[in-house]
Amino acid sequence: MNLHVTAWSALWFLPFAVPVCIYVCWSDMRMMKIPNKAVLALTAVFLVVGLIALPLAEYPWRLVQLVIVLLLGIVMNATGLVGAGDAKFAAAAAPFIHPGDFVFLMMLLAATLLGAFAAHRLAKYTPLRRMAPAWESWDTGSDFPMGLALGGTLTLYLALGAVFGS
Repeated sequence: MNLHVTAWSALWFLPFAVPVCIYVCWSDMRMMKIPNKAVLALTAVFLVVGLIALPLAEYPWRLVQLVIVLLLGIVMNATGLVGAGDAKFAAAAAPFIHPGDFVFLMMLLAATLLGAFAAHRLAKYTPLRRMAPAWESWDTGSDFPMGLALGGTLTLYLALGAVFGS
């Protein structure tokens, strides 16, 4: 496996983005919400660390990715396909992704989504639920805390980029 993201940029982004991703996973399971402060924090990480981690010629194009994903997210939210927090988080995560890794990222998202869904449902219907009995995500019917999959996907992408990046 050889990713287009450089190991250099993935290593720079990883320690700053992962805590935000963990918070997003936890928050979405606990409250079924991805707080705006998490989205703003992830955006701030890119805006600051991106100046070090990326070539300056690539930096503005990554910001264009944020705008494109945000516009797509707004449309998807308006049609009821995704929640607003999910759309905003995906937009904030977009600039971390090298455009050449888009297909890989979609496969990673699909695998992470399946794993996150299975793990969440396993915990929901087993004694593991007692570890966090008040989480809203246990009692939302068929709704699923997508932040778990989205945060996990960005974390895995950056970790894999650190190891297998170009």
